[in-house]
Amino acid sequence: MNHIPGQIDGFIDVLSVQKNYSQHTLRAYRNDLTEFCRFFAGYRGLDPEKKEDLESLTPAQVDVMGIRAYLGALYKKNDKKSSVARKLSALRSFFKHLMKSGVVTDSPADKVATPKQDKPIPAYLTVDDMFRLLDGIHDSSLAGLRDRAMFETLYSTGIRISELAGLDLDRVDRAGGVIRVLGKGNKERVAPIGRRALDAMDAYRNALVLAGPGSVKDPKAVFLNKSGTRLTERSMARLLKAWAEKTGISVSIYPHAVRHSFATHMLDAGADLRGVQEILGHESLSTTQKYTHVTIDRLARAYDKAHPRK
Repeated sequence: MNHIPGQIDGFIDVLSVQKNYSQHTLRAYRNDLTEFCRFFAGYRGLDPEKKEDLESLTPAQVDVMGIRAYLGALYKKNDKKSSVARKLSALRSFFKHLMKSGVVTDSPADKVATPKQDKPIPAYLTVDDMFRLLDGIHDSSLAGLRDRAMFETLYSTGIRISELAGLDLDRVDRAGGVIRVLGKGNKERVAPIGRRALDAMDAYRNALVLAGPGSVKDPKAVFLNKSGTRLTERSMARLLKAWAEKTGISVSIYPHAVRHSFATHMLDAGADLRGVQEILGHESLSTTQKYTHVTIDRLARAYDKAHPRK
């Protein structure tokens, strides 16, 4: 199966089995590569709706001009630069796999420049808004105790929502004040967790015990849904949005904004950049540096206010 659709299937299998990528990431790769395949069929005068036409395409037929034409079409559709860059990155990863497999000898995607990225400041909550959100979750029901524990943990540790959903009881070290999480690429790391989050977690788990054995059907998971099984990322995000509305948070809130808030507040309070990088599980220090915007803004205001020759 040297045709492009078959090679895409093989590439996705490698990412799933050998790299242990999440289903969300696998779906994104497949969608991006399939979109390119369909475009390339039309680019070569074939019908992208016909399976036989798509399967007549081989990776060796793809050249620099074809990829540039694809990126140009994305720009015409008003795709964001970040989206165009992601799709080019998917093509580069795909051709890197094909080179390792001996299917092609070089990568045309490597010869195309990555679009220059805009670098927006990540959305985050102020310390006051974060406290208002967490303190506003004072529902003493089992679901309320769970939600308080979830979002106290999310803010206390700065972990990703996927890591929160995947958190198991045996990975919570109360005595040591840390949790162990599986991050991107199935890499394990340790993150500190504060006493408030641990206390909230204990209150929730104690309430589960009182609710009876039928309330727990997944004994490993920390956070459970009403059926007693592991709560999903999507449900966590929906609950966070609902609590933000109830507590009067005016900015758009989503799980990653809590992670942004954690990093911003830590750095603004003087935490070491590399230490925050390690807690967040960032491969590159430059990824963590985007959170220094608040500190820089605060220093600039202090400078304008205090310097005698500003």
